[in-house]
Amino acid sequence: MIRHTPLLGKPVQRVAICGGAGSFLVRSALAAGADMYITADVKYHEFFDANGRMVIADIGHYESEQFTVDLLAEILEGKFPNFAVLKTEVKTNPVKYFTGE
Repeated sequence: MIRHTPLLGKPVQRVAICGGAGSFLVRSALAAGADMYITADVKYHEFFDANGRMVIADIGHYESEQFTVDLLAEILEGKFPNFAVLKTEVKTNPVKYFTGE
């Protein structure tokens, strides 16, 4: 489930992304000319900050960070080939979704 502001009816050319709680960067995304800002933990009234100039999409905190472990491990393995990189397999998302099924 993705919460978002109304779509603007135009092609998306520039996307700003912040994993985790990134509503504090809405103005920065606007200043950078983003057509869409993807982040998490956006509060109800913060969705108004886009004011029809950009789509704000809240994809969920864990959901926006879940691939970070693999990305960081890949970067570390590339920069430090003799360094043992161990990745956790522990899932830390405390949020569950009720689907009614």
